[in-house]
Formats: sequence, C-alpha cells, structure tokens
Amino acid sequence: MPGTPSVLRRLLLHAVVVLAVVASTTLLGAATADALTRHQRHRVLHVAASKEGTPYRYGATGPHAFDCSGYTRWVFARVGKRLPRTARDQSRAVRHVRDRSRRLGDLVFFSSHHRVYHVGIYAGHGRIWNAPHTGARVRRERLWTHAVSYGRVR
Repeated sequence: MPGTPSVLRRLLLHAVVVLAVVASTTLLGAATADALTRHQRHRVLHVAASKEGTPYRYGATGPHAFDCSGYTRWVFARVGKRLPRTARDQSRAVRHVRDRSRRLGDLVFFSSHHRVYHVGIYAGHGRIWNAPHTGARVRRERLWTHAVSYGRVR
C-alpha cells in the first residue's frame, strides 16, 4: 500500500503530541496544587501562632479580633495568598486533598449537611490553629472530630 508509512508516521506524531500535552498539563496541575513551598507552610504556622490569644468576634477580620475565616484570610495574606472572606467560599477556592495527603498549613474545613461552617489551619499531629467561637480566643487545639476536609491554598 503506497503511503502507509506516512500515515503511520502522522499517527505516531499525533500520539506523541497528545501525550506531551497530557504530561505537561499533569505537571502544571501538580505544581499549582502545591503552590506553597515548605518555607511558606512554616511561615503560615508562625503567623498563625503570632495571633494566639486574640479574641474571637463574629465578622472580625483582624488584627485585634477574628472570626474563623477572617483569621485564616488574615494569616494567608501575610504570606502573599488571597483567600475569600467566608469559610464556605474559602472551601470553594482551594484544592481539596485527602486526609493522608494533608500538610502543615492546609486549611481544615468543618461541615454539617454539606454546609461548611468553620475553618482552621492544620498545625500537624492532629492539631489546628483557629478562632473557635464567641467567648474564646485564637488557639491551637486538637481536632475534635474526624468529620473534616482539607484544602490546599494555591
């Protein structure tokens, strides 16, 4: 059959191009998914700890009082990352990761009936930094439930 090698060559070239596009998209996605460097994750925890003892106040965005999402937003702004205002919107803005893939500095989302109602910052060893509720202050505490999800800031 005349022309068969050229058809095979074109098909092979097409397959190589498709594989290259898929590989580059996957690599770019991986880089985006882990946009915080190790140094930035530790910086997030340092900034989070610097506000320990700050009072909780509903709707407060800092630096002298915080609600949960105001606190996470304020902390991440200090490392150059913008987050939306509410816990629900923050949950929508991050890349969700599995429990076993969580890292220091990931956001921890609490939800009930598929509605996110609280957010904190993963501090390692089953602990989070958060502005918990009225009458409390920013603190590091143990996770009190396994019914959480984790999100990585891009």
